[in-house]
Parts: sequence; structure tokens; C-alpha cells
Amino acid sequence: MSGKMTRIYLSPPDVGPLERELLLEAFDSNWIAPLGPHVEAFEREFGAMIGVPHAVALSSGTAALHLALLGLDIGDGDEVLTSTLTFAATANAITYVGARPRFIDASAATWTMDVDLLEEELEDRVRQGRVPAAVIAVDLYGQCCDYEPLLDICGFYGIPVIEDAAEALGASCGGAQAGAFGACAAFSFNGNKIITTSGGGMLVTHNRALAERARYLAAQARQPAAHYEHTAVGFNYRLSNLLAAVGRGQLQGLQAKIERRRAIRRRYQEALGDLPGVRFLPEAPYGRSNAWLTCITVDPEAFGATREDIRLHLESRSIESRPVWKPMHLQPVFREYPARGGAVGRRLFETGLCLPSGSGMSEKEQGRVIAAIEEVPQLRARVGAGEGIARV
Repeated sequence: MSGKMTRIYLSPPDVGPLERELLLEAFDSNWIAPLGPHVEAFEREFGAMIGVPHAVALSSGTAALHLALLGLDIGDGDEVLTSTLTFAATANAITYVGARPRFIDASAATWTMDVDLLEEELEDRVRQGRVPAAVIAVDLYGQCCDYEPLLDICGFYGIPVIEDAAEALGASCGGAQAGAFGACAAFSFNGNKIITTSGGGMLVTHNRALAERARYLAAQARQPAAHYEHTAVGFNYRLSNLLAAVGRGQLQGLQAKIERRRAIRRRYQEALGDLPGVRFLPEAPYGRSNAWLTCITVDPEAFGATREDIRLHLESRSIESRPVWKPMHLQPVFREYPARGGAVGRRLFETGLCLPSGSGMSEKEQGRVIAAIEEVPQLRARVGAGEGIARV
């Protein structure tokens, strides 16, 4: 059956004629290299959209995190506190500069960093004379952290905050857009994000000097000389003019993409919200999510099947879904690093599932996803507790 079905992906690119028009314009102009008018325009338009004066277009969101840490002079021997419930790029970037991550558990109410645990960790580190060099706060699945208390706590101890807003473009906290918080913020334009440049990212900041340093390091730290002069180690992190052209087109459609994803989430909630044992990622009262991915948790006793049963059954119907992020403190590569808390992140990973949420998904396709999920408890009961759902 699965071979006859069109595959439904988790969050595929949603592009249209405007992106094509701008891309061809950039191509025909012969501005192919990682500089040019579309790069400059993309940076200007992106910064204006989120209300931050300085933006640097880069090759990835990971590059933005790396340069953010370097811009704050974080390096060997430093400690950086960050969310355990995140994609590996957040923790990877900390290790790039020689620093050590310390992980903070998620809040069950928002799935973002637990601010109370952050405060406990900061108090403990200060008592030990080991003040962290920075906090990387991760906006998760389209939802911002609770920045008012988080920034207050970090400000009290004089600790800079980097906002990992890779998943949250267009979301808000209070009256401000994701990316407007802390010393600087990083965005991703990977193919599965709410807007994409195929691959790419953006560093944004209110600090001109930090932006200029990031721009300098991203272009191989080349000095302004006719020959190639270097006094620092740099990186090849700049975004190409071609991809920036695509990004400009995507940015113009951002609000429509957000509204479509929020509508998709609402339909999932209406269709599945009354199923026993199924709960949705709550939307925090302090902000507005971009609904990048609709996420559920599944109580297997109440629902009659596990999260993995659902995932395998969806896969058998040619529908992509994924578990919620595996916490960093459970990843083999980061197990040596300490974590405060961890039970919430572990539970969310074990019970959480991300559903197809692409802004280009049709109502018919979403109906297929809903129907497949509704089938699972009955199929599970038929095959028995010891057999897999995907074979049915």
C-alpha cells in the first residue's frame, strides 16, 4: 500500500514563483559568490522584520551560534548553560570554541528551558566560584523561552544570553519577536524550517561591534589589504547571493506560512485532542508560537499504543513523523557533561512525537495523517502487545 501513496513529509520546503523569480534575477546578474545585493537586502529586510538593527547572513544556524560565542569571547575552559531538549547543533557549537556545556531540563509547561532550574544552577555555580560565561536559551518547536524572568536572572549575575531561535522565526514573547532577546540570536534556514534558503542561517544583534566581528570572521577574517592578510583564524561562513535571493522571497511569505501552520495545529487539536492519552505541546501564555511543528505526547496506557507504535504505523502509510528531540544529556557524545534535572526532557523524548506540519500540506494529506493515528489503538489491540504495528 505504501508504494502507491504520495509520501507526506514532516516539514518540506514551501516555495513559489517569487523565490524562483528572485533566484533567476540573482543568477542573471552574475552575483554568484557569497556577497552581493541580495545578501545585503536579505540582511536589511530580516533585521527590520524582527526589530533588530544588525543581521549577518551565514551558511547555517550552527555557524551563527559559533560566531555568537566567539563574539562574546567565550573559549577554552568556559562553561555555557543551555537547554538539554534541543538539536545537537546547540551543544556542538559550544564545544567548537573549547567551552563545556552544562544542560538545564525543560519545563513541562512549555518544553523550553526551566527558568527555576536555571536559577538554581546559576546560584550553585556562583557559590562554587564558577560563573558561567553565557546561557544559550533555545526556542523550541516554534515557541520562545520565557524571556522576562530568564533575562532578569542572567542580568542579575551579569551573564550574557544567546538566543537559539533556529526554530522560532516569526514567534513572539511579550511584545517582541523571536531573535530580539539577549546579546544576539541565531536563526536557521535549513530545508525543514519555516522559511528556507536550502541551507543557511542568520546572526542578529543589537550590538554593531558584535555584528561586524561576526561578518569579519565569517569571511575568513581577511584584512582590508590588496593581498590576503590575516591576523586571526576565520571561517567560510557567508551566505551566497543566490540563496539570499531565495530567502528574500521566503521572508515575504512568512506570515502566511505561520498562519497555515497554526491552522494545521488547530485541526490536529480538534481531531485528536479528545483521544485518551494524547496531549499537545501547550502554547505558552506569554507569547505566540509559529507552530513550526505540531508535537504531541502519548500516554501508552491511556491511548493503547506507544509513541513508537504510532510512528511506525505512520511510516507504513508513507507518512513521516519523528520523536521529540533526544535530550543532550542522554546523547552518548555529551553524557560526560552535567545536567540539572532531566526527567522532563527524558519523558518528552520517550512519549513525544512531531507530526507532519508543512505549510504546503493539503487538507486531504492532513486527513490521511489523522486517520492513520486514529487507527493505531485498534490495530495495536488486534496484533497484541508483542507485535509491531507497521506490519498491519
